[in-house]
Amino acid sequence: MTTLDAAEVIAGPDGATLADRTIMLADGRVAAMAPSAAAARSGRLVMPALVNAHDHARVVRSSQIGNVDVALEAWLPHLAAIPAVDPWLTAAVAFGRSARAGIAVEMAHYTRVQGLTAYLDEARAVAKAARDVGIRIAFAVQCRDRNPLVYGPHGDLLRRLSPSACACVTEKLTRAPLPAADQIALVEATAAAIAGEGVTVQYGPAGPQWCSDDLLGRIAQSAAAHGRRVHMHLLESRYQRAWADATYPHGLLNHLDALGLVNERISFAHGTWLRPDEMELIAARDATIVVNTSSNLVLRSGVAPVAEMLKRGCRVAMGLDGVALDEQEDPLAELQLAYLLHKGEGFSTAMSRGDLLAFALRNGRFAVLGEDAGGTIAPGAPADLLGLDWDALTADRLDDTVPPLETLLARARRCHIKELYVAGRQVVRDGTVTGVDLPALETELLAILKARFGTTSEIRGALPELRAALAGYYAADTFICS
Repeated sequence: MTTLDAAEVIAGPDGATLADRTIMLADGRVAAMAPSAAAARSGRLVMPALVNAHDHARVVRSSQIGNVDVALEAWLPHLAAIPAVDPWLTAAVAFGRSARAGIAVEMAHYTRVQGLTAYLDEARAVAKAARDVGIRIAFAVQCRDRNPLVYGPHGDLLRRLSPSACACVTEKLTRAPLPAADQIALVEATAAAIAGEGVTVQYGPAGPQWCSDDLLGRIAQSAAAHGRRVHMHLLESRYQRAWADATYPHGLLNHLDALGLVNERISFAHGTWLRPDEMELIAARDATIVVNTSSNLVLRSGVAPVAEMLKRGCRVAMGLDGVALDEQEDPLAELQLAYLLHKGEGFSTAMSRGDLLAFALRNGRFAVLGEDAGGTIAPGAPADLLGLDWDALTADRLDDTVPPLETLLARARRCHIKELYVAGRQVVRDGTVTGVDLPALETELLAILKARFGTTSEIRGALPELRAALAGYYAADTFICS
C-alpha cells in the first residue's frame, strides 16, 4: 500500500476539489481516500495525471535543425535532416520528458523509423523504453503508400528543383512503400511482439492524403476483425482540406465512413479544417478528435474549431504532437493555451472548465487505451496521479478561498510537478524521473546527434531548394489532386 498526502485534490473532470486528503494506492488503483489533518502540511496538489493523445516519440526540436516558422508541408521533409539514433535511447528520452511533464498516457504515432535494425526489433526497443520510464503508450504503426512529397503527383514539384537537388530528393524521400497487405501484416506482427505491460498497438495510417483507398480499406477490415484501434491525421492544414475536397467531392468523412474508418475505435489527430457536418458525423460515430493547439500554431496550420466541436457533441482530447509552443514538453501550458483560445468571449462560455479537464485528463485515455476508466481520483480508479508543488503555486496568494483549479489554470507549469504515479508506480519523484537517468540520456543523445549530423549533409543541402519549391507549388493553389 502506497499513501500520498494532499493539501488539495482536484478529483476529476468536473473540477471538484477536496482538501486535506490521504490517498491510498494498491494494485495499480486508488484503494481509498480519507480526510487527514496531516495532509494539510504536505504542500501538495494532487490531480489525475495528464494524457498526450497525439505524439510521435520525437526528441529533436525544430530550432535544433533550422526548421522553425515554416508550414507543415515544408516542415515534414526537413525531418530528414535528423540522423538515425539508437531507438531505445531516443524513445527513452522522449518518454522520460513526457513523464517529467506529468504525462502518464501517450499516443506514439511512430512515423520516424530509425531504421538501424529490423522494424520489430525497433518496436521492441521503443516498448522497452516506455516500460523502463513507466508510462503507458499506444504504439501506432505508421501505414502509408502514396504522395511522398505533395498531395498528388510530384513531377511538377521535382521540375522546380536543380538536377542535383532533384536526384537527392528523389532518392531520399520517394522510396517505394511496402505493399498494402505487408503493411497490415506488420501491424499485427508488431502487436504480437510488443503488446502488453502498459503497451498497446494501433493501426496508424498517416492520413487519407498519404494512404490509398486500398490501404485504408484493408486497415478498416483488419482493425474490425482484431478489435484494434486506429489513429490517423485528419485535415491538419488548408492544403489538405483543398486536396480532400477535390479528391472526394462527396465528402472525405463520408468516404472514410463508407470504408469503416469513422467509429468509436478511431481517433483523428488535428481536425483543424473540419466542417460542422463532418463534426456531427464524428460525434454520431463516437470517434475522438485530438487537437494539437501549439503544433497547429507553430506549423501555420490554423486554430482548430474546438468550440464548434464541443457544440456538435464531439469527444475532444489534447495532443502535443512533439511541437510545443516553446519547444518544451509542457502539457500544463498546452491546456492553458487551449482554454484561453476556446473558452469563449465576454460572458459566453464555449469551453467550460469541465470540458477542459475532460480534454486533458479523460478523453485521451479513451483514444489511447480504449477505456473510459481514469481521469478521476476515486476508489477503484487507475492510480495515475500527478502531484504538484502547491506551496510554490500559492506562495504569494492573498485570498485562500481561490479555487485550486483557478490557480492551476493561471500559473501551473511543468516546473511545479513533483510526483507522477502510473498504475501506482512512482515514475517521477521530486521532479526527477525514477526509471531512467534522463539528464544523462539527454547528454548522450545530443552528443550522438552532433557526431552523426554529417550523415544527413546531402539531403540538408537540397532542403532549401525543396522548401522554396514547395512554397511556390502550394502558393499557386493549382496543385493536382489524385
